[in-house]
Amino acid sequence: MPKLKSHSGAKKRFSVTPNGKVKCQAGHHRHRLVSKSTEAKRNACKELVLQEGQANRVKKHWLPYSV
Repeated sequence: MPKLKSHSGAKKRFSVTPNGKVKCQAGHHRHRLVSKSTEAKRNACKELVLQEGQANRVKKHWLPYSV
């Protein structure tokens, strides 16, 4: 059976930790920041750890050889 290709966009957006958790950058912090509160802008700059179900989907379909 041939090797599966990793999704090119997913490689740029997600990273997998040694424990198998999937990290990504929070959204909504590129433009239209004037109307957002300081707290909302600060929280949007954080890295998120995906929930287990979402992480399994990302690893299975988009990053098959991550961990």
